[in-house]
Amino acid sequence: MAAPVDLELKKAFTELQVKMIDTQQKVKLADLQIDQLTRLQKHAKLTHTEITTLPDNTRLYEGVGRMFILQSKEEINNQLMDKRKTADEKIKELEQKKLYLERSVKEAEDNIREMLLSRRAQ
Repeated sequence: MAAPVDLELKKAFTELQVKMIDTQQKVKLADLQIDQLTRLQKHAKLTHTEITTLPDNTRLYEGVGRMFILQSKEEINNQLMDKRKTADEKIKELEQKKLYLERSVKEAEDNIREMLLSRRAQ
């Protein structure tokens, strides 16, 4: 009877190990994406602060591919604000995803601990 229990525990441990490795990779990816989005936010914020110091009649150009398009100051400010909002929303989504992944690994660990305790009690 000890052999099936050992096989069951071994299977549970291997599943947990696979799940933890997968989750760690996903958490690292989420961290990298969050870092990238925060850099994008900072860049947009700095650009916005620089543009607000310019007079209203200043000609502003937006880089599109290998060319530049003349844009009004208001349009560029709106685009920068949109970038910041979308980056902020994505950061919140990624942080929620990270919390979910960490919680799921913790639950799997707890399940295995319960299984070990129940096996020891028998």
